[in-house]
Amino acid sequence: MTNAPDDYEVTVKTRHEEAVAEFAEDKGLMQRFQHALHVTPALVPLIVLLISIVVFGVLLGSRFFSASTLTLVLQQVQLVGIVAAAQTLVILTAGIDLSVGAIMVFSSVIMGQFTFRYDLPPAVAVACGLAAGTAFGFLNGWLVAVMKLPPFIVTLGTWQVILASNFLYSRNETIRAQEIEAEARLLQFFGNTFKIGADEAGRGGATFTYGVIFMLLLVAVLAYALKYTAWGRHVYAVGDDPEAAQLSGVNVRRTLISVYMLAGLICAFAGWALIGRIGSVSPTSGQEANIQSITAVVIGGVSLFGGRGSIFGALFGALIVGVFSLGLRLLGLDAQWTYFFIGVLIIGAVAVDQWIRKVSA
Repeated sequence: MTNAPDDYEVTVKTRHEEAVAEFAEDKGLMQRFQHALHVTPALVPLIVLLISIVVFGVLLGSRFFSASTLTLVLQQVQLVGIVAAAQTLVILTAGIDLSVGAIMVFSSVIMGQFTFRYDLPPAVAVACGLAAGTAFGFLNGWLVAVMKLPPFIVTLGTWQVILASNFLYSRNETIRAQEIEAEARLLQFFGNTFKIGADEAGRGGATFTYGVIFMLLLVAVLAYALKYTAWGRHVYAVGDDPEAAQLSGVNVRRTLISVYMLAGLICAFAGWALIGRIGSVSPTSGQEANIQSITAVVIGGVSLFGGRGSIFGALFGALIVGVFSLGLRLLGLDAQWTYFFIGVLIIGAVAVDQWIRKVSA
């Protein structure tokens, strides 16, 4: 009888230890999951993308799960994917570029106008357009890195300046597809298609454009550069803490200027792809590229605070938007539902990013 209290205390202590061990195990699992998301930011958008494909595949069956439909998604998001790659580089440095769409469109206009107004060879005109995009990026980078102006304000201003210059220079004239096809096919290069897996009559199979191939190669090259080169490590360091990066020997000013210049060059390539996508040179095209690129980047798990994210995540974000857009359209739903679900995904992506940062702290 005298040992009863001791036995009770031992029992309570054992149960308490088991509860603590179980809680510690749960906490460990949560920490491991959070660590996986922190180390691999593209994991969340990849999971969302796969779930989206499965859901629409179940709802639509063979109408959605076909090579032609899935490659159509790639064709529809190629421009957003290219511009989102440029936007990702800037956001990784804790900045933002609101001028990406304007640079894309003005670069395409320069390519077209230099070809038809000044009778330059198409290859030279394309080179001039790429150089112009790079110059616009340098202007953004110089104002941010040297003049120390906020990226949001700088690119908001250059967006307006470039957009106005685009309309003034082009005189709001569109160069028609028929003219380009007759005299400057190079301008439509990224719109050329080829098939894989088609039958002898050319039916079925997956249809790709050179613009899609360029987008995939661009993402692969940038992913390698960001992960395995000193420049890539400097980009992340500047975005995480520019003062600490400067103290550790990183040339913050040079890194920022190089990022904005590369973003401008990529947007110029997007302008070239834009001509191939729509077939013509129009100063009014691509008006939503700014918001679409930011949407893809945010859904792709790239932190708006800088220093964390993946170029693959931005690609997955663009594909998620493409899958939702095409899937809902095939279901016959109103287009506004696309904006609704994308808005939910944006809020969810930001919430996940905040949660990862809070747990990591």
